Amino acid sequence: RHVFHAVGPVWRGGGMGEAELLAGAYEACLRLAEEHRAATLTFPSISTGVYGYPVEQAAEVAVGVVARHLAAGTGVLREVTFVLFDERTLAAYEAALAAVSERPVQ
Repeated sequence: RHVFHAVGPVWRGGGMGEAELLAGAYEACLRLAEEHRAATLTFPSISTGVYGYPVEQAAEVAVGVVARHLAAGTGVLREVTFVLFDERTLAAYEAALAAVSERPVQ
């Protein structure tokens, strides 16, 4: 078992590259998981607490990055779960997952 510490961006209105930085935090953890040959990985909703990242936008980034990674099918990682703090965050992640499921992952 491993714990990877990821620091996401502080929300500053969305014009400071926050989406790219958040995606990078998830991508870095996915890479580390693959390097450590992990079959499963669990994430919280990075940056949506005290860093103020809007939950709906963060969910779209997180689910999109994970979906693209898993769709590539190039590593040993087979399952990614999200541990979410409240019902609002759960609803945002469910909506993001539904949106990804409705269209091909690119």
